[in-house]
Amino acid sequence: MSSIESVKESLFTDAFTKNPYPAYTALRGQEPVFRVLLPDGNYAWFITKYDDALEALKDQRLIKDYSKLDDSASENKSIFSENMLFADMPEHRRLRGLVSKAFTPKMVAEMRGRIQEIANELLDKMEGKEQVDLIDAFAFPLPIIVICEILGIPAKDRDKFRVWSNSMIEGANGEHAASATEHMKDFVAYLGKRFAEVRENPADDLISKLIIAEEEGDQLTEQELYGVVSLLIIAGHETTVNLISNCVMALLAHPEQLELLKNKPELIHTTIEEALRFNDPVEFSTSRWAGEDLEFKGKRMKKGDLVIVILNSANHDPSQFDHPEVFDITRQKSKHLAFGKGIHTCLGAPLARLEGEIAINSFINRFPECKLHADKNELVWRPGMIVRGVKKLPITL
Repeated sequence: MSSIESVKESLFTDAFTKNPYPAYTALRGQEPVFRVLLPDGNYAWFITKYDDALEALKDQRLIKDYSKLDDSASENKSIFSENMLFADMPEHRRLRGLVSKAFTPKMVAEMRGRIQEIANELLDKMEGKEQVDLIDAFAFPLPIIVICEILGIPAKDRDKFRVWSNSMIEGANGEHAASATEHMKDFVAYLGKRFAEVRENPADDLISKLIIAEEEGDQLTEQELYGVVSLLIIAGHETTVNLISNCVMALLAHPEQLELLKNKPELIHTTIEEALRFNDPVEFSTSRWAGEDLEFKGKRMKKGDLVIVILNSANHDPSQFDHPEVFDITRQKSKHLAFGKGIHTCLGAPLARLEGEIAINSFINRFPECKLHADKNELVWRPGMIVRGVKKLPITL
């Protein structure tokens, strides 16, 4: 077996999950676009180089709506798939336009004060403790509280949303599929009831705005509401959890960078961008399929072939980033792909950045002597091919 074949064989091992970057370096250098057997038994094309990744993310020959390729898929569509993430033009423009009317930059900017309050309340609860799991105490609750408040979800139901959103992510891994199915039934029932309540008594929350949002006389259907709300929960919560925890991990592993941020808190903007590049909370792009027989970088892809961009590999490509293995919070104009590119660029990027900036500066300011209370090689990473983050992050305060 050649060395590159052994690298491919290692792609879904625990060792790879802990540190995938040496494998990505080998793949970019020897076979930057390649076909591989996934753990679920399907084959996929992986794209690892930055320029190729950028091109693929913008290539509309690579489609997001699989039902265009398979009529039965249209009949068996998940209730959560009716959103812009799984739509192609012109349907994507329609859905994104309707959601954009409710999820505005102004709304995000006005959240700054409330996000700071939430961060302070969580940090207050950590005071006096010698050690905490940062994810359980801070990185997880902060974004779930934020997105629930934005959506208008009552405080008493937040814990349910935490379970449901986690199930959506890890259910994709197979071993959690049974419990995920039950959780999704509960989630659908809850949202159906909530939509009915909001229609009777609309308020100023995002679900109310999504229900009444119109574009040229068009509105979201009930199925699309399920899809959009589930997408906002995952994109507005799960990824931010890992942005916060991955950023703290990187700072603790690079104490000189942590000291620099303590002394120059104005570097928080470039710190967040570097954290997104260095250990992207979204490891792989969501699925695309070849909408036709096509050639991409000398590889012949057949109609219906699954195509996945490895975002973390692209973000470590030395052709785009000087010394990509170095975590440098002063790095300027980082064109990382953490939020994707093209028509599917993440709509919630401004909110994720704002939450990350407030969370990291607030935590470092409150607990400047914090340390990792574990061997970093013993940290357990979350399963699946979507998010990149650890299950627990023990911190000494």
